[in-house]
Amino acid sequence: MKKLVFLLVCVFTVSTVAMADNEKPIQVGQLPTKAQTFITTYFKGHKVALAKQDSDLFSKSYDVIFTNGEKIEFDKSGEWTEVKCKSSGVPAQIIPSAIRTYVKNNYPDASIIQIERKRNEYEVKLSNRWEITFDSQMRVIDIDD
Repeated sequence: MKKLVFLLVCVFTVSTVAMADNEKPIQVGQLPTKAQTFITTYFKGHKVALAKQDSDLFSKSYDVIFTNGEKIEFDKSGEWTEVKCKSSGVPAQIIPSAIRTYVKNNYPDASIIQIERKRNEYEVKLSNRWEITFDSQMRVIDIDD
C-alpha cells in the first residue's frame, strides 16, 4: 500500500511539474476578445513582438510584448492584470482616477510606468522608483522606494 501511495504521489508530482509554466506563442487574434479590444484601444500604434499563452495547472493567462519593450498581462477572461510602459508611461485612461490624482498631487514630477491589478489592490511603480500600493477603496496601504 505504501508503494502505491508513493507511486501516485510521484506521478502527480511529475505531471504537475510537466504542466507548470506551459507557455506557447499565439497570434494576437487568439487572445480573448477583451484583450484584443484593450490593445486596439490603448496601444493602437504599437507593434506586437510576441503574444503568448501561459497555462498553469489551474489557470491560464496571456502576455503581450510590444517591439518597444512595453508589456501587458491578461487573465483568462482578457482583463488586464499588469501593464508595464517604462518608456512612455501607462495610458492615463486605464489608471483609476483616484490613483492618478494621488500621484499627480504627491509626485508631480513622476509618471506611472507600471500598474498591477490584484484581487483587492493596485500596485503602481513610478518613474522616480517609488512603489505605491492601494487597497480596493484606493487608500494608500504601502509605499516602498
